[in-house]
Amino acid sequence: MSEIRNYTLNFGPQHPAAHGVLRLVLEMDGEIIERADPHIGLLHRATEKLAESKHYIQNLPYMDRLDYVSMMCNEHAYCMAIEKMLGLEVPLRAQYIRVMFDEITRILNHLMWLGAHALDVGAMTVFLYAFREREDLMDCYEAVSGARMHAAYYRPGGVYRDLPAKMPRFKGASKWHDESEIAALNDNRQGSLLDFIEDFTNRFPGYIDEYETLLTDNRIWKQRLVNIGIMTPERAMQMGLTGPMLRGSGIAWDLRKKQPYEVYDKLDFDIPIGTNGDSYDRYLVRIEEMRQSNRIIKQCVAWLRSNSGAVIATDHKVTPPARTEMKKGMESLIHHFKLATEGFSLPEGEAYAAVEHPKGEFGIYLISDGANKPYRMKIRAPGFAHLASLDEMVRGHMLADVVAVIGTQDIVFGEIDR
Repeated sequence: MSEIRNYTLNFGPQHPAAHGVLRLVLEMDGEIIERADPHIGLLHRATEKLAESKHYIQNLPYMDRLDYVSMMCNEHAYCMAIEKMLGLEVPLRAQYIRVMFDEITRILNHLMWLGAHALDVGAMTVFLYAFREREDLMDCYEAVSGARMHAAYYRPGGVYRDLPAKMPRFKGASKWHDESEIAALNDNRQGSLLDFIEDFTNRFPGYIDEYETLLTDNRIWKQRLVNIGIMTPERAMQMGLTGPMLRGSGIAWDLRKKQPYEVYDKLDFDIPIGTNGDSYDRYLVRIEEMRQSNRIIKQCVAWLRSNSGAVIATDHKVTPPARTEMKKGMESLIHHFKLATEGFSLPEGEAYAAVEHPKGEFGIYLISDGANKPYRMKIRAPGFAHLASLDEMVRGHMLADVVAVIGTQDIVFGEIDR
């Protein structure tokens, strides 16, 4: 008589490959997955409820914390929803800055995904390489906002301030670095932030080539990803998948092309798609997306160099006046005081705004009752829909493949347990 080998196994919530506090209850026949039941709610941040007790500007930093590797893209959708309700025009320079930082954020996100996914599957070197590049981009975040992660840089009507004319530099020798090493680190920081970003865009394609040398034709990498977690185009659409998860299945849906916002319709870039809908295709799609983001950033840098202008709307009922004005004029001081204490009110109504976030369609649905706080706010987080497809993607695969599938979904729990 054969031994019964049915197990119910807890995967997480404290699992290094769970990418957040995911508790996965796996029903197994030996090593084969028969059913995967994701249990969420262990992180619950109550962002949507908290938003009802804060005025619109106070809610903005919550957006950074939803998906803590795609910070400015989250802010972007929130600002767009407010601008839609106010009918607020964003200055062209601010639109280019937003698009540039959206694409910097996309590269930041994909580098984190690539390093963590490779580490889950067993390749450690890629993680170290990816974080080397993330450092430079985090420095760009810090240069404009003062924070390396939770920037709170976008504002309804534009961005908080213009790009700095001087890139911050490393200072002084220490017990870790002598003067010559500090000078080498500062070599590409002699000019403005735009100079630094341009230098990065020139170097970055070579770095992507390094990642591909390590992984793309690697025999073990392909054995772990090819034909794992296949999603057919029809099923991907039925499950509400977006972003690389949908494009990996061969559907060229990207809000930057299909429903252009800001200045994406003025930029030249391509939308990569897969053919088989497996984990390997999704890897290739994200790698190519990094190359396309690099192209977009180059175009934004070129435009921003040759065009100056305002970076935030001049309607001081919504945006604060410059500090120099505020210290000289009573009207400006009153505007500043009112905005700082009670914010601004939106007209009664509702609006939905979505951006092509690195993980898919990230949307904000706002309902206003005419007050200075949202009456209701609903967040459409891409990772939530992707996690719902996990059961289908892992059935019939082995336990080790669960780790690869969670990695290919690129989930972050801040937005799932919002």
